[in-house]
Amino acid sequence: MQIGVHGLVFTGVFDEAGLVRAAHGARSAGFDLLEVPLMDPYTFDGAQVRRVLDEHGLAMTASLGLSAQTDLSSQDEATSRRGEDLLLRAIDVVAEAGGTALCGVIYSAMQKYLTPATPRNRATAAAALRRLGDAAANAGVELSLEIVNRYETNIANTARAGLDFLAEVGHENVHLHLDTYHMNIEESGMLEPILDAGDRLRYFHIGESHRGYLGTGTVDFDSAFRALARSGFDGPIVFESFSSAVVSASLSNTLGIWRNLWVDSDDLAAHANRFIRDHLRAVQTIAMH
Repeated sequence: MQIGVHGLVFTGVFDEAGLVRAAHGARSAGFDLLEVPLMDPYTFDGAQVRRVLDEHGLAMTASLGLSAQTDLSSQDEATSRRGEDLLLRAIDVVAEAGGTALCGVIYSAMQKYLTPATPRNRATAAAALRRLGDAAANAGVELSLEIVNRYETNIANTARAGLDFLAEVGHENVHLHLDTYHMNIEESGMLEPILDAGDRLRYFHIGESHRGYLGTGTVDFDSAFRALARSGFDGPIVFESFSSAVVSASLSNTLGIWRNLWVDSDDLAAHANRFIRDHLRAVQTIAMH
């Protein structure tokens, strides 16, 4: 199991200097892995990402959220195709960087929809994901669909709904990605969704209910970590948090960061690393009871 941190904890810019800042912060805080947000995959040099992370002894994964212009579920063929092309480029970047996983909202736009998804929307996204699943498998990259709240997608907002959509996709290289921030909004609890997901859960985000310091909000982390242990989860566990003290104003607006709960990336990251590892150790000791 690798414990990681999202790059936006440290920087909102991912040129070489930004990558170095994020990698240095992740390593200094004690993480094993850096999740690189591929906000525009066409601007990333996979070889450069690999060199910087290798220099810091870090593994790499990547994530992104599609926009209205690249909505994979769109009934406009050109829009859906742009999304598929963008994800193909993202897969190439991850492979070039030596990464193992691409996750996030990669099945629809990351936005509030004003109507439910239609069967055609779902079928369009599922068909594209089958093709992308093949391309990713050939590149040695695993795809995981992040289940987010009702204000960020209309395809699947719970683990069970995600499993239903995975059945529509029907590809062995396309899995689930759960996030405690979103689960805290949509699920009835933390234990059942993780156990329901079983071995289809391949990526896990740790985030507090208010996106701030772990343990200071309303997320039931004790149940979440017990469920991860009970299910035998061994994929990446990645801390995610955002502050406009770090990211750009435009990205702050996209993510809805209307107030900052932290300003010190390094302190936040070090606290999160300890919090995650302490909880994992605590649930391991249950076997001794």
